[in-house]
Amino acid sequence: MPTKSTTPKTATKAVKKPKAPVHKKPAAVAEKAVAEEVVTTAPAVLELGEKKHLAKGKYIFATGRRKTAIANVRLFEGKGDSMANKKPVEQYFGYAFFNEEIKKPFEVTGLLNNYHYVSHLNGGGMHSQAQALRHGISIALSKLSEEVRKVLKKNGLLTRDDRKKERKKPGLKRARRSPQWAKR
Repeated sequence: MPTKSTTPKTATKAVKKPKAPVHKKPAAVAEKAVAEEVVTTAPAVLELGEKKHLAKGKYIFATGRRKTAIANVRLFEGKGDSMANKKPVEQYFGYAFFNEEIKKPFEVTGLLNNYHYVSHLNGGGMHSQAQALRHGISIALSKLSEEVRKVLKKNGLLTRDDRKKERKKPGLKRARRSPQWAKR
């Protein structure tokens, strides 16, 4: 049977030099820089890009999705009331937070008063419907020109948020919650 050595092991390890501190921008400053960049690019989009003009009554169709919510959007050129399920958007969503989120693609591109839309929303809750509508509007606007698409892509408005509720597994209460263990 081998015995343990009682003599201390003398290992020679190389001493690591401390790394120089990396100076990073705080998150708030980085977000502010992105917001400033968006503001500076928005007017240039209208001047540089060859904007697609739609004939009267013609529209651009797009579908936006989030969780189980689906938004079918018809984007029309010109001023008008934007509708969601045959109601004005402000009345359908009620909260200002949702309306700001929906207007974000227009504000980022600088096309706020140039287009209006009619949308049909289905499934999900109010928040996921608002995000699905924002996604649908972004896709429709991206079909106008390549410059508009670049601005929307840079701000993350063309990426579909694919997070969904995880399914329930057998033997568990929910997706991951196991039954409570009792000792006796």
